[in-house]
Amino acid sequence: MFSMSKLPSTTTILSTYSSLTAFMMLGRAIANEAWSVVNQIIPQELQTKILIKLGCLYRHPTSELTLIIHEQNCYVTNEMYEASEVYLRTKAANPSLEKLIVSKQQKEKNLTITVEKDQEIVDVFEGIQVKWILTSIEKESGPNFKFFELSFHKQYKEKVLGMYLPYVLQRSKAITEENRMLKLYSLGIYGGDDDSGVWGSINLEHPSTFDTLAMDIDLKKEILEDLDRFVKRREFYKRVGKPWKRGYLLYGPPGTGKSSLIAAMANYLNFNVYDLELTSIYSNAELRRLLVATRNRSILVIEDIDCSVELKDRISGDGGNDNVKFTLSGLLNFIDGLWSSCGDERIIIFTTNYKDKLDPALLRPGRMDMHIHMSYCTPCGFKVLASNYLQIQNHPLFEEIEVLIKNVNVTPAEVAEELMKSDDVKISLEGLINFLQRKKTDLDESNAKHIIILDGETTSHKQEEGEKAGKRNKKKKTRKTRRMKVLNDDDDDN
Repeated sequence: MFSMSKLPSTTTILSTYSSLTAFMMLGRAIANEAWSVVNQIIPQELQTKILIKLGCLYRHPTSELTLIIHEQNCYVTNEMYEASEVYLRTKAANPSLEKLIVSKQQKEKNLTITVEKDQEIVDVFEGIQVKWILTSIEKESGPNFKFFELSFHKQYKEKVLGMYLPYVLQRSKAITEENRMLKLYSLGIYGGDDDSGVWGSINLEHPSTFDTLAMDIDLKKEILEDLDRFVKRREFYKRVGKPWKRGYLLYGPPGTGKSSLIAAMANYLNFNVYDLELTSIYSNAELRRLLVATRNRSILVIEDIDCSVELKDRISGDGGNDNVKFTLSGLLNFIDGLWSSCGDERIIIFTTNYKDKLDPALLRPGRMDMHIHMSYCTPCGFKVLASNYLQIQNHPLFEEIEVLIKNVNVTPAEVAEELMKSDDVKISLEGLINFLQRKKTDLDESNAKHIIILDGETTSHKQEEGEKAGKRNKKKKTRKTRRMKVLNDDDDDN
């Protein structure tokens, strides 16, 4: 039978409790101190890996499988991570979620809603239940380390890998295309959505289209056909063993619409644009790092290639490590060497005002596949500009303007500037006529001066030749006179 006399006294209980509490506090202090030392010695990423390994050792076997989808793979953005991020935005209405991130960029129509980290999102695909969790590990320096955890029953492994993840990729591409805002990436811009931290971006809202370009109709058609053929040839490039890329050279005087054509190409293809300023590149290694960070379905633009940087000669280089200098060979190797295969559906555009100044190595097919001459304004181009700026298709003054345009070199930019000077159609066209007439007068005067100079040089040359001829005749007469004198002297002696 239970006896109350065997119970410890109140004093003993309190003493034991105090000792136990003190021991626990001491243990906690030691653990905190040890954890502080560990945090100073072992990086956060390594700690996470160790904890995961320890958890695998001590937890009971489970029927659940977890896939880890990292944000980056070998310093390149993981396409599966991007697709997962876009796809899960469609699941933001899940009632189980407690935190959402809401954002909106300038001039975007809709709000962007994303899921906060460490929240579980349940999705169902063909009867299979999967769970998503976004995890982020903070670093002391540099961007955070982020990854998705996708968990499901092990028996559905093949179906998730073979059907669900491809479905996520497909849906994300469709969503991206529906809501896509073109971006202009540059090294001098901070911010934007480039995960590599190399390129900054702003929205590309250039209104140029092929309908608004003041260029020859046949040339427009040729460029459009070439672009259409390029984007449809994924399997063709794979079959022939070539990287899926295309190079264009735009050359011609300043103001002939090279930048407008690039914007029109980007709008037509729905491609982002990367503006690369070569003067800011100091080594071939840096160039590779920058270009590897560009995304598929993009246009890389290198403007004024003839004067933007003095590239060292490929053969007569001064030696040394390839990674400590920027050379022409480094640029060429990325355009069509092994590095050119780092990405698909890429377009590279070079612009120059002086094609004859370029190294012939840059001009061959495979580097600049199509050469597009951006010429001075033509009558056809003028009509496009008149339609754009004045919203007219015809006018009595058109004939006079077209005759003048054929006889002078005027850029589309100059014509556009004159058409913008007045909202009145007649005043604008008359102003353009006066401008063209002044250019024609200047051209005629310049030609006349050139003719006068040539005439002067010709007259001077004739005078000089006449003087030389006179001297030669005089010498002949002198020699003849001397011979006659000698003959006469001989006769007198006889």
